[in-house]
Amino acid sequence: MKNIKAIIFDAYGTLFDVNSAAEKCKAKIGINKWDIFSNYWRTTQLEYTWLRTLMNRHEDFWKITEDSLDKSMAVFDIDPLMRSELLDLYKVLSTFPEVNDALNKLKEKNYKLAILSNGTPALLNELVKSNNLDNIFDDIFSIEEVKVYKPHSNVYNIPVKKYKIQKEEAAYLSANTWDVSAGGNYGFNPVWVNRKNSIFDKLDYVPKYQVENLGKLLDII
Repeated sequence: MKNIKAIIFDAYGTLFDVNSAAEKCKAKIGINKWDIFSNYWRTTQLEYTWLRTLMNRHEDFWKITEDSLDKSMAVFDIDPLMRSELLDLYKVLSTFPEVNDALNKLKEKNYKLAILSNGTPALLNELVKSNNLDNIFDDIFSIEEVKVYKPHSNVYNIPVKKYKIQKEEAAYLSANTWDVSAGGNYGFNPVWVNRKNSIFDKLDYVPKYQVENLGKLLDII
């Protein structure tokens, strides 16, 4: 990968473990269902972002996170008293184990580092701060600038417009295959973070680069 001027990261599921909130409550939710519940919450959350974009009925990511949690708790018959605890934990999701070290090493190489996320600026800033990443990122870009969610192309244009770079001069990292496809079709140099040895979706794009975790990015960039 050559002539990269900026490395842009998806946040949820790529830097931050979206299952970590429910995992911290697994004894209360149920040892045998906390992960199924968490995956359902995440899937519903994403579906709501796509549906609201298609319907032109925008609500910010925190509202969508609340609404998708409410549905998920009803489906899995979770004690309503847990709602506040789960939402508070979602604001401070944990990073994946290798993330902090990998980001610090990339920072030492003087790359421009940024987040591009569905999250609101307030949510993203709290995530970064709670994981001691305050001094890592040059910018934190939110879809709230354009009021549509990924994978709309207007989202991926945000950092290109800010940095005044060519699309191919940005490496874009995501663990979400649909996000990688959208970034690649937009013109980024995408890297799929495939921690679970998954199969890539059939969305008219196959990424040239794939890593099993963020630490492996240092081998290709």
